[in-house]
Amino acid sequence: MSQTSPVHRAEALIEALPYIQKFRGQTFVVKYGGSAMEDEHVIERLLRDIVFLEAVGINPILVHGGGKAITDRMREEGLKAKFVNGLRVTDENAIKIVEEVLDNVINPRLVGRIGEFSGNAVGISGRKVFIAKRLPPQTDAHNVAVDLGFTGEVVGLKIDAVREALEAEKVPVISPISQDAVGTPLNVNADIAAGAIAGELKATKLIYLSDVPGIMRMPGEKDSMIPSVNREMIETLIEDEVIEGGMVPKVKSALAAIEKGVGKVHLIDGRVPHSLLIEIFTNAGIGTEIVA
Repeated sequence: MSQTSPVHRAEALIEALPYIQKFRGQTFVVKYGGSAMEDEHVIERLLRDIVFLEAVGINPILVHGGGKAITDRMREEGLKAKFVNGLRVTDENAIKIVEEVLDNVINPRLVGRIGEFSGNAVGISGRKVFIAKRLPPQTDAHNVAVDLGFTGEVVGLKIDAVREALEAEKVPVISPISQDAVGTPLNVNADIAAGAIAGELKATKLIYLSDVPGIMRMPGEKDSMIPSVNREMIETLIEDEVIEGGMVPKVKSALAAIEKGVGKVHLIDGRVPHSLLIEIFTNAGIGTEIVA
């Protein structure tokens, strides 16, 4: 940045101006997860971007994951992580770790860092937001039915705390833990949680920040990224197993959010410096967009 001339910096601001004017007062839901949450420099840039959104009048909501931190904690406790169709198998011991890591470690850490950058955020446990029920057994790659335990799907939302935070001009930072009708904690995929909130609020944008550039025709080959997809294309890509694993619940939650009124969904690489701002405030953008 130090090598960029003052004129180029000013031109970047002018390029951003119409987007700032267009999106002022709009709600964006940002889901943050994957290995993009492991590097302190990456986390710092992302949270500064969130503060920037807040400063220019956009209402960001941050829904965070924590998969690697949960897996690391499980390993420390002598437990092995297992996934089926991109969903974590969560037994009675694992759900305690999931809740502890999400609500007592990651969430307050993100809130605190936003405050360090002069932002205003409030941490909200997903248990206060998401009403869920247990998912039925899932069929694994060997065609065997696997009980996911305390892993759930969102069936309802209590959105008052989120609305109150937005009205107070605070950034809601929400964990993807949930609970069922009788208060039992359930682990909900963070992508699905973010999609549920975005759909309920009819957010202008739902943005998934992770450790992949977007939807790739050939994983690992950056030049194979697909810039824009719709429902029909996604269904074909899933059938052809181009979209697989953890990307499946991500794109399905994106489609569900669009059906409920979300304007557009973006899949971008959170490891790219300021990828959030590049996607929102420049003419080029990056990543894959999902449209109706």
